[in-house]
Amino acid sequence: MTFGTAALADAHGGKVKIGLITTLTGGGASLGVDTRDGFMLAIDQAGNDNVEVIIEDDERAPEMAVQVADKMIQSDKVDILTGIVWSNLALAVAPAANAQGKFYVSTNAAPAQLAGKGCNQDYFAVSYQNDNLHEAAGAHAKASGYTKPFILAPNYPAGQDSLTGFKRLYGGELAGELYTKLGQTDYAAEIAQIRASGADSIFFFLPGGMGISFLKQFADSGIDLPVIGPAFSFDQTILPAVGDSALGVHNTSQWNKDIDNAANKKFVEGFQEAYGRLPSLYAAQAYDTANLILSAVEKADIADRDAFRAALKEADFDSVRGKFKFGNNNHPIQDIYVREVIKEGDVYTNKIISTVLTDHQDVYAAECGLSN
Repeated sequence: MTFGTAALADAHGGKVKIGLITTLTGGGASLGVDTRDGFMLAIDQAGNDNVEVIIEDDERAPEMAVQVADKMIQSDKVDILTGIVWSNLALAVAPAANAQGKFYVSTNAAPAQLAGKGCNQDYFAVSYQNDNLHEAAGAHAKASGYTKPFILAPNYPAGQDSLTGFKRLYGGELAGELYTKLGQTDYAAEIAQIRASGADSIFFFLPGGMGISFLKQFADSGIDLPVIGPAFSFDQTILPAVGDSALGVHNTSQWNKDIDNAANKKFVEGFQEAYGRLPSLYAAQAYDTANLILSAVEKADIADRDAFRAALKEADFDSVRGKFKFGNNNHPIQDIYVREVIKEGDVYTNKIISTVLTDHQDVYAAECGLSN
């Protein structure tokens, strides 16, 4: 789909301003950089002079995210906010933005609190609902015949959603369950507990540098157990730093570079050409988010909130995932895959090996008062 400047200009007068808040420095910066780069690739490919993107660093701190969001809303007069990676930051920003009459369209963070009773007609999650990839991992663990997994995640909203989701579709006995500190880098105590637990497998959600630290330390421990994780712990932002320790690991994702459709091919090739590296899930989600917004801009004047909201809900864009639609709570209904970490030449990456959940919707949608 193309977005001509003239057609967009006819749709409404001034520019549509998008405020992209993401983590560009400190811990987790690689995730924010990929978010920014995926989003801007879609904007650049569209060649759209009628959309302005303002980019700011949240430093992975809720107070900074709130400060930046307030500036964007009050001084920059943005129409749409997006880009936050971390759920605790999203919870600090998105409801307040919605209350001030702004759309929030999430590239990643999608905590349970905003999917059920706390849903909002102006809040859209393009990525997933936080539980989803972890639910898929639980379903895969059950199908694989594991009976005593040990599970761990950081103690923040997405980590809590992670273990809740895994347990929901796994449904069996656990060897152990742990919450770690957000940003933790030393996992000696946790690995000792895993060793002593009698576990037959491990599930962990530790995004960014946390996952790199854990995987390296776990590999050095000599514990020989199968590992399952969501994509975040085996993403393209992490694999180069982990190396052989991740080979053969199964992880769950709603996207991979080998999904066979024209939009995904354009994205993967364009990202490599523009940035000289393979894209991650964070980049793919941000790319879809930008194209969703562009599709709404083509159809509706941002000043007509009802029409613009309906255009977002319609999701009339070519997703890198192929089929894409929103549920009643403005979260995706989508397929989720099992991927395996492989090596292509000198590059560590993933390949899809199965579909574990089809047309999957989050459980919180039933608590949301919005309709389709």
